[in-house]
Amino acid sequence: MTHDPGFLTTMLLILVSAAVTDNILLTRFLGMCSFIAISREVKTSVGLGVAVCFTTTCTAGLNSLLYHYALLPLSRMVPPGYDHAILSLQLLLFIVVIAGFVQIVEMIVERYSPKLYFALGIYLPLITVNCAILGVCLFMVNKGYGVLQSVAFGFGSGLGWLMAIVLMAGIQDKVQHSRVPAALRGPGITLIVSGIMALAFMGFTGIIRI
Repeated sequence: MTHDPGFLTTMLLILVSAAVTDNILLTRFLGMCSFIAISREVKTSVGLGVAVCFTTTCTAGLNSLLYHYALLPLSRMVPPGYDHAILSLQLLLFIVVIAGFVQIVEMIVERYSPKLYFALGIYLPLITVNCAILGVCLFMVNKGYGVLQSVAFGFGSGLGWLMAIVLMAGIQDKVQHSRVPAALRGPGITLIVSGIMALAFMGFTGIIRI
């Protein structure tokens, strides 16, 4: 007999799994470009991480609603053989939703935190093409999550991305005052540290199963 976890337990397991054991950045290696470029200062890393977390949570919920209540019903209405064509529109739909939502986030950050807006520079609007955001939306479909489960998965994935970039920023701050060989300074040591962090997170693989 299998134990059926309650709703809140399931949501918590999805969230923790997405943040730690299935970290979108350190186990899936999505969103590495902005991670490496911004993780030089803790303050800007926190700002970008929060923006990514907010974006993954909201876009996962919005795209899940559109997928379950628009694309799936439409795929059942078309003649046999054309349902896959309808479902293939999910990629285009997800990208449009992400792009529109990131524009809203950008305007909010510019309005209420001009310092952070200029510190993040081009990497704030580039959240639109951050493959981690789209990856979350595609993974939630592959995993068969409902709307609330998708929101929990999106929040957990964003939280994991935030945690990873803040950890890297803290390590980078220490590395700047350490004796690093000239050939490894800059992106070199960042990639090495990223690999070690990824190994640490991958050590949790299999602990939580949904």
